[in-house]
Amino acid sequence: MSITLNTTMSSIMTNKRRVGALKSLGVVTVGDALTYYPFRVADPVPLRALREARIGERMAFSASVRGMRVVPMNVRRGYRLEAVVDDGDFAVSRHIAGAAARLVFFSYKKQYVDWLSMRLRSGAIVVIAGEPSEFNGQLQFTHPEIMTVAPGSGPADGEYSGVVQMSALKYDADTVEAGLRRISRPRPVYHASSRISSEHIHESIVQCIELLAGTGQDLPGDAATEAPQTMKPMEDGGISGAGTAPADAESRSGNAVAVGLARAIPDVLPESVRESNHLLHRAEAFLAIHDPLNTADFKRAIGTMRYEEAFVSQTALLQSRSNVRKDAALPCAGVALRDRFIESLPFPLTGGQREIIDDIGVDMAREYPMQRLLQGEVGSGKTVVAVAAMLQAAGSGHQAVLVAPTQVLAEQHHATISAMLCAIDGVETGDDPSRDALSPNDPADLIKAAESAADDGDAKGRTAVKHPVKHSGARSGKQDGAAHAQSDANTRHVPVILLTGGMKLAARRRALALAASGDPCIIVATHAAFSKTFQAPNLALVVIDEQHRFGVEQRESLRTKNDVVPHLLVMTATPIPRTAAMTWFGDLDISWLTELPGGRKPIRTFVVPENDGRMMGSMFAHIRGRIDAGERAYVVCPRIDADDESDGDDDTSGALQIGVYDDSDAYRRESAAAAANTAASAPSQEDGDGAPSRPPLHSVAEIERRLSSLPQFRGIRFATLTGRDDDATKQQVMADFADGATPVLVATTVIEVGVDVPQASCIVIFDADRYGLSQLHQLRGRVGRGGTDSWAFLISRAEDGGPAQQRLQVIQGTLDGAQIAQADLEFRGAGDVLGDAQSGGKSGLKLLRVVKDAKIIADARERAGRLLADDPDLSGEVELAGAVLDFTRGNETFLTSS
Repeated sequence: MSITLNTTMSSIMTNKRRVGALKSLGVVTVGDALTYYPFRVADPVPLRALREARIGERMAFSASVRGMRVVPMNVRRGYRLEAVVDDGDFAVSRHIAGAAARLVFFSYKKQYVDWLSMRLRSGAIVVIAGEPSEFNGQLQFTHPEIMTVAPGSGPADGEYSGVVQMSALKYDADTVEAGLRRISRPRPVYHASSRISSEHIHESIVQCIELLAGTGQDLPGDAATEAPQTMKPMEDGGISGAGTAPADAESRSGNAVAVGLARAIPDVLPESVRESNHLLHRAEAFLAIHDPLNTADFKRAIGTMRYEEAFVSQTALLQSRSNVRKDAALPCAGVALRDRFIESLPFPLTGGQREIIDDIGVDMAREYPMQRLLQGEVGSGKTVVAVAAMLQAAGSGHQAVLVAPTQVLAEQHHATISAMLCAIDGVETGDDPSRDALSPNDPADLIKAAESAADDGDAKGRTAVKHPVKHSGARSGKQDGAAHAQSDANTRHVPVILLTGGMKLAARRRALALAASGDPCIIVATHAAFSKTFQAPNLALVVIDEQHRFGVEQRESLRTKNDVVPHLLVMTATPIPRTAAMTWFGDLDISWLTELPGGRKPIRTFVVPENDGRMMGSMFAHIRGRIDAGERAYVVCPRIDADDESDGDDDTSGALQIGVYDDSDAYRRESAAAAANTAASAPSQEDGDGAPSRPPLHSVAEIERRLSSLPQFRGIRFATLTGRDDDATKQQVMADFADGATPVLVATTVIEVGVDVPQASCIVIFDADRYGLSQLHQLRGRVGRGGTDSWAFLISRAEDGGPAQQRLQVIQGTLDGAQIAQADLEFRGAGDVLGDAQSGGKSGLKLLRVVKDAKIIADARERAGRLLADDPDLSGEVELAGAVLDFTRGNETFLTSS
């Protein structure tokens, strides 16, 4: 049959168990097998005679089989095969006297033993690689790798020339020299599983290569290659040398495989790109990766395929970016309302904000959709930029929608934007000397401006602005109509509509009806915007806040609701290095807000060891002092309660660590009682494999109870906030926290995004060593938003000098989000930092590394851009066009702007 890259493994492999094992690794086709790359290559096996053997050190040699026997093991079932070999001729070539050794194999399968007996018949010449041991005073190799050598090729062939060949036997090497070169070469090591060993993965892939090249036979079946259930199984679940070894190196040196493989696997990269970068042909690269002659060839081949991934992905991104410009969009050229909004702000915009607003204005005026990623530090003013863009859409007679990941954040955006728009008609244009003294991103200043501009007689409007979180929920109830009516009046008929899943039915229907009318408006929504019931026929702009919280399919649903594709502005405060952004968001125009507004003071960050009682006590005393000064404090825990099994640990024992915070007898007694109650259920310090277990995570319920009993917080009310709380509870908790009724809020990471309380000056993060740096940076950004001094305390149980402590030292030492993101990417990898949908974790990228391969990505993008400029449709590069199409079809999650 004709073998191609799309041929399934099941159609060419008779061993169904191995087919299933490979499928579990994602290897379904021959192409999948070739792109299942080894993660390293083993060192070459040294050639040694038997008298040079070193117990426990792998070696290779050639020998003649002197005798062989199969012994049934009735007690233990199965069979033991023993063969005695003599390396006399090989030892002579090394000027050493020959010696004998025993080869031992165990198997339950008679079929496998018969097949092996044929290979190790008396007089056969074999090449052997394995780890020597000693048994009963004799050198022994258990389950070594063997290769048979064709008769008439070895030095001792004359002596055994009378041996009769078995017609069913296929020899692995033509000569002893070829076999030794083959068996001692570097061996790729693959990620294996309990169902299939690395050796058998390697064997299957190499035989796929030979079938593609037309030099191989059908993949062997159970008799030849199945890893038997041995009496003494190896760690990988199989046995070395159980299968037919790949073809010998001499046939490879004659280019038989390379030439045939080049016919079956055409190159993807343009020849000019390949030659200028000194890269291998694709077929050569596959051969050198899975069957390397030496480590240098292996590394060069890996580099070739890594560059191919970069070039294909960047070509796909640039093509996607170009194709977007073929779509029709609603041009938004009206900037009068936007400019009045900017003039009404009680603070001057930063230079970065002005520049990005101008760039967005130019993009939105075009007839094809804008696609822009706006990245900025927490508090850098992204919301103001987004509002300006939405007002440009509304001022042009169209609709704009802002999608937030949580209801709390959506309600806060709704209140903040309403306050901003209330000030458009209430603030006189012209220079105001008081503007420079105001913080450009202080919500309190925005609220003051809105209050001064609002109608003095409307107390309800004042209250809604003053306490946006507390009263935003009311707008989704009975006061929804009145609030929207007031917003309409103050913003010259540009209503700000709130749409969330937690709204009452009547308010939700009203919001959906206003959106469906097509009248110019700004819609602030949660995931409800992705529902089929949401229709906005005049939608010109979609703003996605915290893009990593949404799936690609959700964003696509907004883009495909209407015939006209809306402009897209994606915002994120999660720091993403420029190299990562260029890789994963390459089809977007990227803007960075690096200039923090005036009035923001740096957050002082401290790593506090949890077992340091003195430091913990000082920290809580400091927090009490800030609370007495009218400020607020967050306490963040990774778990909700001790019964939460999300981490799999019993959390009660973790709370015992807090007993060292204070020296009061009552607190120590409580800790001792808790210890007695949990001693029986406390997790073991070692897992089943003997590795130390990780400390259990702290919970919100336990920490709230413990801290409220401390003398430092006597008379202070605590509140808790978790994702399990209903919407009304969340609103009330946040309102009480903002008002100061409960100045300490113990919460999960639900506060990570969008919670904005200017009076919050302290944040304590328990189990900080278990978070990623980007998430810690986000949480730290919850404080210091009111221009006051602020502190972040990272409570850690990390070991001294360990990786977790090193990560915390990074965030303690810098407030630069770019540096933190770079470090987080290096520590954790792109998948964890960006999320699977943005990281390529499920994409065809298997070798490309965001951090280390930044230069490769940049070079590939530049060359791909030049190629597309000359040949936009890739009509002259058919193979590259096919690879780009395959990549695009299989990696929609990679093209994140879709």
